[in-house]
Amino acid sequence: MLHLTKLAVGVRDIDHIRALQAERARTSPPLRHRTRNAPRRKEEVLAGGSIYWVIGGATIARQRILDIVDDQREDNSACTGLILDPEIVPVIGRPTKPFQGWRYLQPADAPPDLPAMGAADGLDSLPHALRRELRALCLI
Repeated sequence: MLHLTKLAVGVRDIDHIRALQAERARTSPPLRHRTRNAPRRKEEVLAGGSIYWVIGGATIARQRILDIVDDQREDNSACTGLILDPEIVPVIGRPTKPFQGWRYLQPADAPPDLPAMGAADGLDSLPHALRRELRALCLI
C-alpha cells in the first residue's frame, strides 16, 4: 500500500474542504480530484491508499482513493482523476512544507487518524476565529 499527499490550495480548514467536495459530488459525480500526472505506482495506491490533505501548512486530513482513471478537465485537456471516498478523516496534525503537485507517502510516515472525541463543554462559547484556528491545528 502507498499513499499520496497533496496541498489543498485555497482551502481554509476541514469543514471548508468538506463543503467544496460535497458540492462537487452533487454537481459532477463521482467525487474526484483531478491532477496532471498519473501515479506510476497506481496498483500500490489502489491497495488501500489515501490522499493526505495539507491545509494551512499542516497535514490534517485524509480520504481513501477508490480508483485512478483517465479524465478530462472542463477545457477537454487530458488529466488523471483520483476517485475519492466522500468521507474525510481528520488525522493528527503534522506541519508540512509547501510543494508542487502530489507526493508519495509511505504508510509508516503517514500521520495516524485523530481519535473520535465528543464535543468539549463550552466550545460554542469560543469566538469563531479561535474555534477555526483550534480546528486547523487539530486540537478540537
